[in-house]
Amino acid sequence: MITVRQADTLGVTQSDTLTLRCYFAFADYQDPVHQHEGRLRVLNQGELGPSETYHLGPEAADDIVTWVWTGSLVAQVDGFEPEDIQAGGLHFISAGSGCTGLSWQAGAEGAAFLQFWFLPDMEGGMPRQESRSCLDQQGDGGFSILASGFPEDNAEESEDVTDDGPVALRASARLLHAAIPAGEGAAYNTSASRDLYLVVVSGTVSVEESVLKTGDAAAVQGVQTLTVMAQEQAVILLTDVAQS
Repeated sequence: MITVRQADTLGVTQSDTLTLRCYFAFADYQDPVHQHEGRLRVLNQGELGPSETYHLGPEAADDIVTWVWTGSLVAQVDGFEPEDIQAGGLHFISAGSGCTGLSWQAGAEGAAFLQFWFLPDMEGGMPRQESRSCLDQQGDGGFSILASGFPEDNAEESEDVTDDGPVALRASARLLHAAIPAGEGAAYNTSASRDLYLVVVSGTVSVEESVLKTGDAAAVQGVQTLTVMAQEQAVILLTDVAQS
């Protein structure tokens, strides 16, 4: 089953100088139809002007992944060192038992980003931060795992985090990226019991009979293989989460 959310139907909420476009209910945007997708609680688009800052907090429990589409961000979480995130890179904070303050400040060129909040399998624990440098924006057309709570995706657990693998979520979820050339496709295998949520960052794609353009999203349930075809060069992000 595929349910399409078109970009012009997204909710809007204001935070500081930032206008967030929301796929699910968030802050003062209340939407009884679009509450969440399985264990994916929040998906927001944001765009900051030069040196503008987006503030959150206090926050607890959620795994928050911020992926930078254009520009750059400096992530600052109370108790952690600042992280400089360039286009194509991501910042991750697992809020655990609680973070008093979180902020993301755009660089001199501003920034556009997508932010995903996952519900962890277990609450509590010490907050934890990770970041990853930018991906190859051209890509090879396949899906790359940006973040994962599956042990098989995070084979080497170490206190010394490197840029070699996905960030380690506390949620049994994956966040994936694909840059698909025009006329080609990307396939992702999962279990029919999982919930998938795909958002088109740029370009135009088709999923079965549905056509999605920039900013559109699709909730997909009951499939073992998801195939996405690019009608024009496209960048997509995909979440694979447990049903709630």
